[in-house]
Parts: sequence; C-alpha cells; structure tokens
Amino acid sequence: MADASSRLGGAIRGRTAVVAAGSTKQGTIPGISADELAVEGLRVTLAQSGIDKSAIDGLITCKSYGGFGIDTEIGRLAGLNPAYSATLDYGTCNFSFHLACAVIDAGLAGVVAIVYGTNQRSAGNKFSHPLGRQDEASVYGFLNVAGPAAMAFRRHQMQFGTTEADLAEISVSQRRYATDNPLAIFREPMTVDDYLAAPYLVAPLRRADLCMISDGAACLIVARADRAAELTDKPVHVMGIAQQTGLRDRQNADQWLRPWIRSVAERVYPAAGIDQDGVDALYIQDPTSIWVLQMLEHYGFVETGGVGEAFRSGAVGHGGKLPLNTNGGQLSEAYMWGFLHLVEAVRQLRGEAGDRQVGGLTTAQYCSTFGFMKAASTILSTEVR
Repeated sequence: MADASSRLGGAIRGRTAVVAAGSTKQGTIPGISADELAVEGLRVTLAQSGIDKSAIDGLITCKSYGGFGIDTEIGRLAGLNPAYSATLDYGTCNFSFHLACAVIDAGLAGVVAIVYGTNQRSAGNKFSHPLGRQDEASVYGFLNVAGPAAMAFRRHQMQFGTTEADLAEISVSQRRYATDNPLAIFREPMTVDDYLAAPYLVAPLRRADLCMISDGAACLIVARADRAAELTDKPVHVMGIAQQTGLRDRQNADQWLRPWIRSVAERVYPAAGIDQDGVDALYIQDPTSIWVLQMLEHYGFVETGGVGEAFRSGAVGHGGKLPLNTNGGQLSEAYMWGFLHLVEAVRQLRGEAGDRQVGGLTTAQYCSTFGFMKAASTILSTEVR
C-alpha cells in the first residue's frame, strides 16, 4: 500500500497564496530585541502591502537565539488576538510556510502571518552550544555547521572528484547577485581566483562558503485563495509542497551527503504538476555552499559531480539559464534561517526585485534543510495550472 506522502498529489495546489512579503534591514542592529525586530518585520510588511492588521487571524513564529521568538510574546507586542498561533523550534521558513498552508487548509485560520526576528549578531552568538547531538559535539567539536559541511565536501570530493574551484562557483555566482542587492551584507565583487586565494576557515571551506549571522526580521503573509484575491492583485500561488526527514541520522547510508533529500524531489514536482524544466528561478537555503551543491544534485538540476561545469557553462547561476539565489543567498545577503529566500522569490515573481530583477519569471522553487535532520521544498507561481 502506498504511504501517506505519496497520496498527497496536488492537494495543496492553488489553495493558498502569498499576499505579502517583507523584511527589515540586515546586519548589526543594536539596542532592539529579537521579538521587537520580529514585530517590526510584520509592521513593515503590512505597511508596504496595504493589508490591515485586523485581517491577520493566524500567527506562526520561530524561536531565535536567546530564547526569543515565542508566539505568545510576539502576538502581545504586535497587538494580535489570532484564532491560531504556534511557534516552531526551527522553522527555516519552508517548515513554517508549510505549517501555515496546512493551518489554512484545515480551516483554523484564513490569513496567516509568518514572522521571524533575530538579534544574534549584536547579542553575540558565539555558537558555544553543541550543534545536534551532544556526543558529536564532545568528540568532534561540531559547534557550528562548518564542521559537518567540511566533512560532507570531503566525502563529495572523494566520491566524485569535485574540486575547490568547482565549489567556488557557487559563492562567486551568489556574490554577483548580491552586488545589486542593497540589503546584502557582502557586496564586494569576488572572482574564483579571489575565492581560492582566501585562507581556509574550516578546511576545505573558506569564509565565502559560510553564511554570516545577522540581526533583522522577515515576514510572509499567506492567505486562503479566495481571501488572497481580496488582499492583493499580485497573489503568488502555492503550487506544491513536500518534506522528508533523515531522523535516523548515522543509521542512514552515506548521511554526510543526505541522499534522502531526493524523496522531496520525488513528491514536490508531481504535487505542483511540473518538472524541473518548469522552474524559472531556484532558491536553495545556504548556511554553507555545500548545501547548495547537494540540493542542486538531489533535485535533479545538476548531474552528480557536475556542479562546477553547470555554473561555468551558464546552465545555472548568475547570467545563466536557471537563476539561483538571486538575492545573494545566506552566503552574501544575510543569515535569517532562509526566510529571505522566500521573500526574494515572491519579490522576483511579482517583479519587485529592483536592479536584480530577472525577466520572464512565473514559477520559483525554494529548497531548504534543517541540517542532517529534515528537508523541505515549496513551488510558487504567478499562475494556477
């Protein structure tokens, strides 16, 4: 008998839509708490969209560094009495976004604000707490994602002959987009030679392979399809969503390469009624460049071991056939747990991305992970097919 996930099909297709997306400035914002930043993100998004706060009847938040981000506190500060509210421990936007879609589809709310704010840069997050399991932190020193990512790239190098110059193409492409993004923290031009000349941070990874933590906030407002039409003349429709976990951890074969991510690809395209060729712009959560490499392969956009050539040939990346992380991603724009990827996807689909606007976009895909534990993807479109 087929498992439940295989029966989802196109159940979510066209039933919900993004009606607004916004963000605060990014970088160092001292003197304001993460919760206050989150509320500011909501305020900015409502103001820019023209949506009245009274329309919000659902609130989804994510915990952030320092114990902030709880829905009860953010709702109080924002002056909201929503019919539904919840907090995810680790949202990375896709997981929060999917929860919002499910809440709307279940009839628990009709217009849901997804809000995230953090002040971990100015508050001084030193990554002193273990990343993942306590035993791995004590034995291997994995207090930051850089360690596991370095191990994953070494594994990829050994299996497929991938070079550091191949990996460089990811960071260089995203930096090119960031030069046109006033929100980005890193906007200085960078070449492959510049990348290779930089010292290792956690060998074989360099500074450009890893994101920079930041202060800031982001917000998306998702609505039931009929409500969306009342709130905006530019709805961005949710066409497909899918998730997969790797909770067995080291029990999984070749866990460094996270092959279970492919299960998301097997479900999200049928759910949206398209294949990879139907994606006009791609967004991949990138606390490290290695995650981009892996997901390009697992979602079928790049042949295994062929990431460098895909960028050099113009198949993927800045100026290429498939735009990738047009905001600069977490590697150049800001950390924000991947929330800004979906904000950027919405802006691009609505033609509101300014100097970095890519023409002719109707469909975008966002892929994210929670380290070695979870993966998720969302496909958005200006059209319901």
